[in-house]
Amino acid sequence: MEHDAPDAGEARYELVISVDARGSGSYGDAEKPRMRERIYRVLETAFTQAGVARSALHLEDRGDGVLVSVPGRFPVTRMLGLWMVEVHENLREENASLLVPLGLRVAMHVGPVRHDSRGISGRAVDLTCRLADSPVARRLLDRERADLVLAVSDSLYTDVVAAGGKFIEPARFAPARLALKEGEVAAWFCLPGRPAPRIGTAATEHPETPGTPDAGRPTAPPAEAPRSRGDANPPTAAQEGARDDEDGYERGSGHGYEDDRGDGGGEDGGEPARYSARGDLSIHRHNVYQQPVHIGRVTGTDPRKD
Repeated sequence: MEHDAPDAGEARYELVISVDARGSGSYGDAEKPRMRERIYRVLETAFTQAGVARSALHLEDRGDGVLVSVPGRFPVTRMLGLWMVEVHENLREENASLLVPLGLRVAMHVGPVRHDSRGISGRAVDLTCRLADSPVARRLLDRERADLVLAVSDSLYTDVVAAGGKFIEPARFAPARLALKEGEVAAWFCLPGRPAPRIGTAATEHPETPGTPDAGRPTAPPAEAPRSRGDANPPTAAQEGARDDEDGYERGSGHGYEDDRGDGGGEDGGEPARYSARGDLSIHRHNVYQQPVHIGRVTGTDPRKD
């Protein structure tokens, strides 16, 4: 890396680029090295094609992505224009042979960056990483079935993108308000090679408050009042079926005893009653018990009662 050694604590204005892979958690351990190899191949080839020496960059590995700072001697317009075009083309070539395409979220911002022996830091770095990881960037990549989404800070859009340039088309960017940890910020999003995306209210959506029911989820039915033996109105068949666990049987299930008198119905000429017994089987016909009676947990052994 050809960065001049700065004084301790000295900050320099540089372009910060954050690159994250889509759905990196879905890759298995054996697949992640190949995913990382593709990311580096796409980015480093694009740097070469854009005339930016790899040795001039600070490039930090992030496991499922890369953090880059570009010295000020390289025009930001070249990175926003030519470099992004090459990234897009290289990514399309990589994905041509993949069943599951690699998707990248790229964010850019220019601001003060501090270098030390372990890497880079500063609010400019934090903001850039937040933009790449924002819900809007994630949602656009998935909803539009795109391979690449670019997010830029509001200041970068105002100072550079809005003026246009070679391979820089302001009309393809759409604004959004993002609620980040540091507060609400404005940002601009682009899907390279496509018209400006429709963002709508996606940027202002917030996670649901814990403890509130999800929209569309059915609520539990109200609890049924206890039934007494002296109820004036007998329960309906539907209510009776809902009390299976209470009474220990099901009506109309077809799996229990059926009256086989041959008259085609019960005592009132209606449809014969069917019962499915749980536990010890007790059959009742015309107030006569044909088997030992199961009442609670005690089974009687007395002879049949007429």
